[in-house]
Amino acid sequence: MPFKPSVCIDAVFAGRSVSDALKQVKLAGIDAFEFWSWWDKDLVSLNEEKEKLGLVVAACCTKFISLVNSDQRDDYISGLKESIIAAKQLDCQVLISQVGDELTGVPRREQYTSLVNGLKQSAPILEDAGIILVIEPLNTLVDHAGYYLVHSDEAFEIVAEVESPNVKIVFDIYHQQISEGNLISNITKNLEKIGHFHAAGNPGRHELTNGEINYRPILDIIKKAEFTGYLGLEYWPTCDPVIGLREIKKWFL
Repeated sequence: MPFKPSVCIDAVFAGRSVSDALKQVKLAGIDAFEFWSWWDKDLVSLNEEKEKLGLVVAACCTKFISLVNSDQRDDYISGLKESIIAAKQLDCQVLISQVGDELTGVPRREQYTSLVNGLKQSAPILEDAGIILVIEPLNTLVDHAGYYLVHSDEAFEIVAEVESPNVKIVFDIYHQQISEGNLISNITKNLEKIGHFHAAGNPGRHELTNGEINYRPILDIIKKAEFTGYLGLEYWPTCDPVIGLREIKKWFL
């Protein structure tokens, strides 16, 4: 499978019904979509609609339970198992997991160890299910103050320590531009540890054509490296979203 775009319907088509959002994705000529929470959606109807339109679910999220807090481990594993059932119902191969906010008064290394141990406990469950879990570093300067996992080097270190082909990271180009920059080098040196990408313009989190990130060479390098996953378009549009998506799709041809 070649590198392809996916539309985050909760962002690009925020406020619209799932049915309308999926029709707009199809109208834009894109064959894949993703969303955040599965537990507040009618999965039967969603599945019927995607099948009718010939769309693919590229990714959705696990339940938002902390991995850095070992006291919540059982709840995380339980939520992961529920999320796997939902993903399989939708024929979705990738689950996105946030890791939780940094715990006040708890040594960072202790939280790191909890995160790694939680993922090691999750790995055989994911491997049995044939699902890839991608943990998500986020920026704390603009959008997610207090979040634990910020920099890609720590995320890649965690993945290496877990040592499972089913545990990787989602490299959000928008978040990493804010947090650290050096995008192309960080991506190309660690591509085997990346299971999914997200993208938005910075500043503002709008279309990829807006702002300081030069997306064309970044996407070209990912394509040339023969990455076979998806780039989730997770932004808030400033113009007609279908027109904007059609422009971005040209970059993948």
